[in-house]
Amino acid sequence: MRINRYLAECGLASRRKCEQFVIDGLVSVNGKIISDLSTDVKVGDTVRVDGKKVNPIHKHVYLIMNKPKGCVTTVSDDRGRKTVMDIVRESYPNTRLFPVGRLDYDTEGLLILTTDGNLCNRLTHPSSEIEKVYSAKIEGEVTEADLNKIRAGVEVDGKITKKCRATLLRYDQKTKLSSVEIAISEGMNREVRKMFEAIGKFVKFLKRVAYGDLRLRGINRGAFRKLTAEEINYLKNV
Repeated sequence: MRINRYLAECGLASRRKCEQFVIDGLVSVNGKIISDLSTDVKVGDTVRVDGKKVNPIHKHVYLIMNKPKGCVTTVSDDRGRKTVMDIVRESYPNTRLFPVGRLDYDTEGLLILTTDGNLCNRLTHPSSEIEKVYSAKIEGEVTEADLNKIRAGVEVDGKITKKCRATLLRYDQKTKLSSVEIAISEGMNREVRKMFEAIGKFVKFLKRVAYGDLRLRGINRGAFRKLTAEEINYLKNV
């Protein structure tokens, strides 16, 4: 098995990040530091990362979480903020889980966490066009003309976003907030917020409610559960 795949199967990270471990000189096979990314690992080989022996995880963990606001989607945070890993750590204290993609600090909703590095890498690869659906509350009244601009693509960070679906659900005269559902297939940083900023609108609240055919139902804010066999199979074949 190629070294990057082997390390990903150990639940360390995606294949791409595992390649960086090799480049950084952190990986040894049978006591010898390797630098060749084409290195194959054979049955009986001893592989260590930063001096620690690693073995493939034969039974991966797949979780779906309702991420709350006020925590970051990282394994650790150098600023000491709460992370999504703090939510699952008590139940999985010695499991190398990592999130599939990201939700920003102020965004809540559906997040997948897994030990399956290969699946994570495939789902987060730029070529993946899995639709992510968000429920948003926008300050002020949003019109169909506004949404037409969003649907066609707006400039974000120097590039035009892909065409997307956007539906105006209601405008609340009392709160002066527009409720919008938007479905995107890209994964740019803070993309939905920046798309509305591009047309002069501010996102007050944002929640991811679906990832492909997976829907966020029956999971309280800040809680999580294991994915079912059917859900796992869907993600592996989407």
